[in-house]
Amino acid sequence: MASPVFSNAKEFKSDPLLAQPSAADLQRQYEQPAGTPGYVADDRMSYSGVINKTTGLGIVTLGMGAVAYVLVGQMVSAMLPALGAGIAALVIGLIASFQRTPGPVLVGLYAVLEGFFLGAITVLIETQFNVPGAGVQALLATGITLMVCLWLYRSGRVRYTSKLRKIFMIGAISYLVFGLVNIGYMIFSDSNSGFGLRTDVEIFGIPLGAVIGVVAVLLACISLIGDFDFIDNGVKNGAEKKLEWKASFGIIVTLVWLYIEFLRLIAIFSGRD
Repeated sequence: MASPVFSNAKEFKSDPLLAQPSAADLQRQYEQPAGTPGYVADDRMSYSGVINKTTGLGIVTLGMGAVAYVLVGQMVSAMLPALGAGIAALVIGLIASFQRTPGPVLVGLYAVLEGFFLGAITVLIETQFNVPGAGVQALLATGITLMVCLWLYRSGRVRYTSKLRKIFMIGAISYLVFGLVNIGYMIFSDSNSGFGLRTDVEIFGIPLGAVIGVVAVLLACISLIGDFDFIDNGVKNGAEKKLEWKASFGIIVTLVWLYIEFLRLIAIFSGRD
């Protein structure tokens, strides 16, 4: 299990018999006319296809984030539709996660809504906690983390093993439970903190949110490694080309998670100055 987008997609799981093409695959290759591209190159998932789609979704997300950043910065009233966009992005994200082959329209709509929401909360964090430039810092941290995780995976230094998968599952479930408890605390307690237990509780003088945030970043890194592994398997297994959208969507979901965690960590540490 990495990004929940891939959890039930058999095309992204490793195939121990990958080196042995099926009789049907060999027959299809044999029947291809001489001098024409084979079916694998035309209608099968590729690394370049995933990279191009992920880049496009990333640009859309960043672009809408910039629009929301300017709008909310100039008009506080724009925050309400931004929160609505966040809820809509969550719903669409869940729908896309459970679909086997979410199309470009659904995935693109998620990028638009999520980007608008991220731009708005970035303004909120920077103003409420007086951390100008927090968005740029979080964005740089996210980009650097992506590059490091990709390098670790491609170099073979880190692999998405069954042990790492179990660690991620346990950590992700624990993180989800903490999030639900924290929401309940913020609703029913008299705390005035914007982060609830994350800043109200300290461990050896360190805010609980800082500890939880670091753990969440590590979990997101494991998720990225898992995303790369599933995409690698999808390409090697000859998955359908339209699954490139699902693969790209999974990467964007994990990067959004990383960005939010970095943004929250910056805000928590700034409050200790």
